[in-house]
Amino acid sequence: MSNLKEPSFRESVDLMFNRAVALMDLSPGLEEKIRVCNATYTVRFGVRLRGAIHTFTGYRSVHSEHMEPVKGGIRYSLGVNQDEVEALAALMTYKCALVEAPFGGSKGGLCIDPRQYEEHELELITRRFAYELAKRDLIHPSQNVPAPDMGTGEREMAWIADQYARMNTTDINARACVTGKPLNAGGIAGRVEATGRGVQYALQEFFRHPEDMAKAGMTGKLDGKRVIVQGLGNVGYHAAKFLSEEDGCLITAVIERDGAIVDENGIDIEELRTWISRHDGVSGYPTGTYVKEGAKVLEEECDILIPAALEGVINLSNAANVKAKLIIEAANGPITAGGDEILRKKGVVIIPDMYANAGGVTVSYFEWVKNLSHIRFGRMQRRQEESRHQLVVDELEKLSESLGKTWTLDPKFKEKYLKGAGELELVRSGLDDTMRTAYQSMREVWHARDDVTDLRTAAYLVSIAKVAASYRAKGL
Repeated sequence: MSNLKEPSFRESVDLMFNRAVALMDLSPGLEEKIRVCNATYTVRFGVRLRGAIHTFTGYRSVHSEHMEPVKGGIRYSLGVNQDEVEALAALMTYKCALVEAPFGGSKGGLCIDPRQYEEHELELITRRFAYELAKRDLIHPSQNVPAPDMGTGEREMAWIADQYARMNTTDINARACVTGKPLNAGGIAGRVEATGRGVQYALQEFFRHPEDMAKAGMTGKLDGKRVIVQGLGNVGYHAAKFLSEEDGCLITAVIERDGAIVDENGIDIEELRTWISRHDGVSGYPTGTYVKEGAKVLEEECDILIPAALEGVINLSNAANVKAKLIIEAANGPITAGGDEILRKKGVVIIPDMYANAGGVTVSYFEWVKNLSHIRFGRMQRRQEESRHQLVVDELEKLSESLGKTWTLDPKFKEKYLKGAGELELVRSGLDDTMRTAYQSMREVWHARDDVTDLRTAAYLVSIAKVAASYRAKGL
């Protein structure tokens, strides 16, 4: 194995793109137009911190403007480089097309370890980065709308939104310049949980199709399935929490940067999360077994493996030892092209990142729409819905009276039926619908074509076809 060269993340995305395009009849010109990144902007700026000027390097890459604005996260990590940012931007184009969010793909990054800085220092750095991007329209409600990614969250998005608003004092839609903001700064309910919630909805949809489960050698329901989660950041935490609390999954292992916790009886995700935030890692956690060599735990027995942190964790060196029957890519690019090939030959079913973690951009889309419409979801119709339901309940209660109470309404039904949908319920409903529809469009291709043997190729086929159709309609 060792003489094989591991492709970089960008090469992996290219290889997978090529594999899909080989099965399509696009003109060479259009194929090339879709493949390449339209533009990448590199910015180097200085910030005065601790009595000296520190220079930072940041990127914003725009992959495809077949629809605008373009959309994609900003990550803060020492590993950020132009190649990675461009590969992630390409993935965003396909992701948005697949889930029918009307955006092109973009991505940004800043070469920085956020843990090395105080909050006020991070604010200065973030505002300066936002200023550099905004003055070149690389942050703009109708051109380029960032979101959180690795190393960033609601706090950074609030700073970016405020910086844009200060620079564009008369832009009534200023809040729509970035998504993933806190609720009180124009955010939307359910955005923080969105990517993890999308992973849950993706698995629920997969388990609705016995034919698909059979391909992974699985039966039954999600209930009782053994799950290993790698990375308990925002995405991994929410996915693990919802799957264990709502679907009856057993989280048998959690892998973090300082090792892993293994517990066959299932790990309490809330307790572990609290422990990690207090002790900056999993070591010393009182229940389960601590394994120093965390990466080895990826090879443990389980039904479902959820890589939810870095790219390239499953690769040529360990793919052959992975025992999971189903892998769902909650992170971007956690399986290299080489690893992907080994797993496919083994018959492992992979639910690809481009679909699996699209919950984030889907709810970002809802937030953007909310900002442009200047009204929260549910505000107009919620009580009207409740009063109409009340009419039905009143009639049923009259019926119950006239039957001499031999039959009565279940109070639980009454409570559920009478509750009108607020913003959070509507966001979850929209996300669930999106994840189901997108999965069905992939599985259709997966089952209908003999030359498509996996969901990733199917996902690329569906999304590239949509991007191509947009370009054709625009007449380039």
